[in-house]
Amino acid sequence: MKEKQTIVIVGGGFAGLTLLRRLNKNLYDVVLVDKNNFHGFPPLFYQIASCGLDAGSISFPFRRELRKGRARGANYRLGEVKKVDTVKQTVETQYETIHYDKLIIAAGTTNNFFGNPDLVERVFTLKSASEALRIRDEVLQRLELAALEHDEEARKKLLSFTVIGGGATGVEMAGALGEMRRYILPREYSSIPQKDVCITLVEGTGALLGAMSEKAHEKSMQYLEELGVNVVLKHFLKNYEGMDATLDDGSVILSGMLIWTAGITAQKICFNGFTPQLAKGNRMEVDECNRVVGSENIYAVGDIAYMATKTYPNGHPQLAQVAIQQSHNLAKNLNKQFVAPKPFVYKDKGTMATIGRNRAVADIKNIKLSGRVAWLAWMFVHLMSILGMRNKLSVLINWIWAYCTYSTSLREIIRPNRYPLRHTALSFKLK
Repeated sequence: MKEKQTIVIVGGGFAGLTLLRRLNKNLYDVVLVDKNNFHGFPPLFYQIASCGLDAGSISFPFRRELRKGRARGANYRLGEVKKVDTVKQTVETQYETIHYDKLIIAAGTTNNFFGNPDLVERVFTLKSASEALRIRDEVLQRLELAALEHDEEARKKLLSFTVIGGGATGVEMAGALGEMRRYILPREYSSIPQKDVCITLVEGTGALLGAMSEKAHEKSMQYLEELGVNVVLKHFLKNYEGMDATLDDGSVILSGMLIWTAGITAQKICFNGFTPQLAKGNRMEVDECNRVVGSENIYAVGDIAYMATKTYPNGHPQLAQVAIQQSHNLAKNLNKQFVAPKPFVYKDKGTMATIGRNRAVADIKNIKLSGRVAWLAWMFVHLMSILGMRNKLSVLINWIWAYCTYSTSLREIIRPNRYPLRHTALSFKLK
């Protein structure tokens, strides 16, 4: 019997998890490598940050997924990929070296600070569940301190929030903060005047949700203004020092807390031997079947892949649906070993964003929705996309409870203990 080839998948996001399920385990030994031992749900990270959901409700352990259904028979390895050796055909993490016959890179993206590396240590970001939890704790800490502060100016400094980036994540985060200001403050922080809370959203282009329709641009602006969010368009952040966010025109916005959602760039992976060609945003150039240009056995899918077509000359949008559809197509091609591979064709199913209760926008082909209808459609689509029935029920119950009571039980500041400093698992060296 012919020995099975090993396929190593780097990254357990939407693309990696889809491949894990779809690849034929009778043909391949499938190994997933990810620095986290769970699959998160990025579209709802902002709800963790705004106390709407618990992190466990939108996270799914890989090893639980490997016990059932199509994923059964695959393997998971904890680790962050440090280097790919295309000569030896190995992937190196901080713990081990893994051999591959075929390599699929689905590592996704990270924050892009556009040549301003100092921002890394000064701003809050929203690309992972842990980053969302940190935002949640900081927002709650500021509210609690503001409730104790008697000086109005000091209180305003504590409660000045600036969100950079008017894409879906930035709009949803700003809207969530606006809802906290409107609904939570009067109920639970009655000593804090609403006027002391300042929320500003800064977007460099001339419209919010730039990839969506004109109606979505207008409605999102309207909804944010209704929630008391100040929107600044056609300006970008130039510098952030102390509590001063300086824009390109020299104007300064008081920003006790700054949340960065302005841009993304592909995760960097070091290669030895063959080096992939990189396009804008450090995305790897791939052919119409997601094979990395110049390679025979390395593929890239999802946000990290750059596939230029007639319809998308600048590459496909970096959306979950693109990653899922590319992974479906690639898995089918690899499973049919002796059949000519089928080129990938993206089927746009639409784009949605929510700005709060009964406030959302949706572009579904030629249909443009807004308000409560769009909000219900957004809820349904995202609820169905979450893995696991337990997770779906948990999210649904939280949403229903929050809608009926204007409150959740998740506004708790939970910080990790500082000690012990030694003898933790992270310091252990594998032999």
